[in-house]
Amino acid sequence: QVQLVESGGGLVQAGGSLRLSCAASGRTFSSYPMGWFRQAPGKEREFVAVISGSGGSTAYADSVKGRFTISRDNAKNTVYLQMNSLKPEDTAVYYCAAATFILGTPSRPHDYQYWGQGIQVTVSS
Repeated sequence: QVQLVESGGGLVQAGGSLRLSCAASGRTFSSYPMGWFRQAPGKEREFVAVISGSGGSTAYADSVKGRFTISRDNAKNTVYLQMNSLKPEDTAVYYCAAATFILGTPSRPHDYQYWGQGIQVTVSS
């Protein structure tokens, strides 16, 4: 049974930092892209960041570029999202996801086959 489990979310003041982790179990995703998405209340799920299977390529949404950093540890089957200079508009449920039918740095939700349950990130002003 494949599981992606996010951790590290919570409440932080604007300007603060959080580090999200996503631990995968049930299969190895070291060859595949892993991404982070988020969904705020009343809004559609949106792309945040993605990292290629090797970790050599990354891509970010314009709204987080320069503030967020995605990384992965394939030995631990884990992907991370370091979030700095957080803003109230970053408040959302954050989801990690794994894409197993496409390589590179996909940014569309339908490119991903496996999803975590999501974790709340709240940034207060």
